Amino acid sequence: MAKKPKTVYICTECGNESNGWQGQCSFCGAWNSIVEQKVAPAPKETDDTRRRVTPLARPVPLSEVGTRNYSRIHSGSRELDRVLGDGIVLGSLILISGEPGIGKSTLIVQAANHIAGTYGKVLYVSGEESEEQVKLRADRVCGKISENLYIFPETNLENVLAHCENLQPCFVIIDSIQTVYSGGIDSVAGSVSQIRTCSNLLMNFAKTKNVPVMIVAHVTKSGELAGPKTIEHMVDCVLQFNGERDRDLRVLRSLKNRFGTTEEIGAFRMGPEGMKEENDLSGSLLENPDVQEEGSLVSAIYEGSRPVFFEIQALVSPSNVGFARRTALGIDQNRLNMILAVLEKKAGISLLNYDVYVNVVGGMRPDSTATDLAVALAIFSSFRGKCAAAKTIAIGEIGLTGNLRSVRNAEKIAAEAVRLGYEKIILPKKNSKFTLAGISIVGAENIMEAIRQAY
Repeated sequence: MAKKPKTVYICTECGNESNGWQGQCSFCGAWNSIVEQKVAPAPKETDDTRRRVTPLARPVPLSEVGTRNYSRIHSGSRELDRVLGDGIVLGSLILISGEPGIGKSTLIVQAANHIAGTYGKVLYVSGEESEEQVKLRADRVCGKISENLYIFPETNLENVLAHCENLQPCFVIIDSIQTVYSGGIDSVAGSVSQIRTCSNLLMNFAKTKNVPVMIVAHVTKSGELAGPKTIEHMVDCVLQFNGERDRDLRVLRSLKNRFGTTEEIGAFRMGPEGMKEENDLSGSLLENPDVQEEGSLVSAIYEGSRPVFFEIQALVSPSNVGFARRTALGIDQNRLNMILAVLEKKAGISLLNYDVYVNVVGGMRPDSTATDLAVALAIFSSFRGKCAAAKTIAIGEIGLTGNLRSVRNAEKIAAEAVRLGYEKIILPKKNSKFTLAGISIVGAENIMEAIRQAY
C-alpha cells in the first residue's frame, strides 16, 4: 500500500524545515514565512534496488587527479562572455536574476539567437510568455531569427526534459524557474520544494548531457534572489542584472562563477533594438569631467579587467526636524555612517544637526571600499562650500583611525584617468610610489592630509 505524502513546514526565507505551529522560523528568525508543503515518501529499498546501485568511487590522491580545459560556446556578446569567463561552459548551470523589465529576457533572446545560428539547436522554454510574445521581442531585437531557435511554452519540467531528449539542443533556457514544476512534488510552482527539485533535475540534465542550461529567476522587493538559498549553491554561475528604470544603462555582475572570476562586470545600453554593448563605461558615466562642482568628486574602482569611473555627489544641509537624515544611494548606508563618524572625530566636522545625502551618479552600486575617500571629500566640499580642482579624482579606503588604507590596482586606475583627461589623483600614500606621465600623483596618509591636498 502506497504511503501518503507527508506534510512538512518550510521557511520561504532560509528553506529549512521548521515547526508549523510557530509564526517565527526557528532557524533564521523570520516571521510569517512558514508554508505547508506535501512531500512524497521515498520508495522502499528492496533487494532488487540494492543490486542496481552503482559501486562507490574509491578515494584517490588529489595529485593524481587530472585537469582539463573546459569547452565554451560564445553568446555573441563580448560583455556577457566577459562576465561568464570568456564564454558559456558546456554542461554548466547558469542562474540570472534581475528586477522585472530590466532586460533579462531581451539579453537572453539575443544570445540564444546567436548560439542557434552558430552552434545548433537552442530550446527556449517560456513559462511566463506565449510564443507570440517571445516572437515579437525576437523580431525587434534579433532581426533575422535562426531556424535552430525553438520556443516551447511549457511549465511541466518532465515534459521539457522529454522534448530535450528528442530535440537534442546545445543550449537550454528556462524562463523562469518560479513558473516550472515537477509532477513528482505535491506543491504549487514557485514553492521552496518545487524550486529545489526542479533545479536538481536541471542540474542532472546539464551534467549528464553536457548541455549548458540558463535559468531565469525572480527577485524579491529588496532585490535579493527569490526562493531558497540552496539554489545559489547548486548552480555554477549566478548573474545579477541591475539598472535604473529611468536610465538605459544596465550592468551585469557575476556573484558566483566556478569557471571564472566574480569581479567582472558587463555594461549594456537598453535601446529599441535590444541590448547594445557599452565599451566605454567610464566615459558614459562622466557627463562633464572638465567642470568641478561643489559637493562632487570623481572616484573609481577596478572591476575584473577594467577600471570604472563615476561621479559621487553629496549634499549637506541644516536639518529642520528633530533628527538629522542620512541617505545613501549607490553606497552602503553603514559605510556612510562610519565615514561621517570619522569626519567628526578626526577632521573636526560636526554634522549632528545636518542632513547628509550621498548619491553615485549613473545608477552604479560600487561595493568596493576604494570610494571612501571620494565620499568623505564630497561631503566636506558640500559642508564647507568649496570645490576641488578640476580634473581631480580620489580613491582610497578610510579606516576608523582616520588613516587611508591602500587599494588594489591604483596604478591601472591612474593610467585610465590619464586617458580620460584627468590631471590629478589623490590616493593613499602606500599607493603613490609610482610615476606616470600626464597626471599628478598625490599621496596622503590620513583624511586630514587628503582634505588639505584637495581643497
